[in-house]
Amino acid sequence: MKDGTKEEYEFLTAHEVDHTKHTAKRLMDALVDLDQSLSGYKVTRLGHSLQSATRAWRAGADIDWVVSALLHDIGDIYAPYNHDEYAATILRPFVREQCVWCVQTHGDFQMLYYGHHVGGDPNKRDRFKDSPYFDDCAAFCENWDQASFDPDYDDLPLKFFAPMVEEVFARTPYDPDVTEPGVRVPLENTALAAKRTAP
Repeated sequence: MKDGTKEEYEFLTAHEVDHTKHTAKRLMDALVDLDQSLSGYKVTRLGHSLQSATRAWRAGADIDWVVSALLHDIGDIYAPYNHDEYAATILRPFVREQCVWCVQTHGDFQMLYYGHHVGGDPNKRDRFKDSPYFDDCAAFCENWDQASFDPDYDDLPLKFFAPMVEEVFARTPYDPDVTEPGVRVPLENTALAAKRTAP
C-alpha cells in the first residue's frame, strides 16, 4: 500500500464509495441466507428476524428500532459466538447509539430466558444495570426477540422492510444527528402502532 500514488488511491476511493452504496442490498441477501442457518428451532433465523422486525413495526417503533430488530441476528451464520457484536458493528455507523447498544448486548440479556437450562448465568445482563439503555434492551428482548420464535405468527415479508434498510444504510456514516449518543427513544409509540395495525 505504501507504494500507491495519489491518483491510484483516488481511483480506488471512487470504487469503494460506489461499493458502499450497495450495502443495503448485500444485507438483504445475507438475511435470505439466514433461512439456511441453525436448525432445531420451529422458525428459521430469517423467520425470527422478520417476526422481530414486524413486532417492532406493529409497536410503532421508529425506523432505527425496526431495522435493528430485523438485523439483530444477522451474525448468526458468520459469528455464532458473538453474533450480537457482529450485528452491532454493522449498524453502528447508521443508527442511534441506543439501538446499537441493545443489539450488542442482547445475547447477554437473552440468557434470562434460558441460561438456567444450559449452565449459563440467567442474570448475566445485571453487569449492565447502570447503563441508561438497560431497560430498553430488556424490553427489546422481552417484546421482540424472545417472543419471535412463533411458527404461527403473521410476520411481514422481507420486501416490506427493504425500503427501510435502504434508507438507513444510505445515511451519512457516523452522523452525530443520527447516532445521537445518550438519546433514548421509546420502543413503542401507541398512536403509530394503532395506525400500523388497523385493518
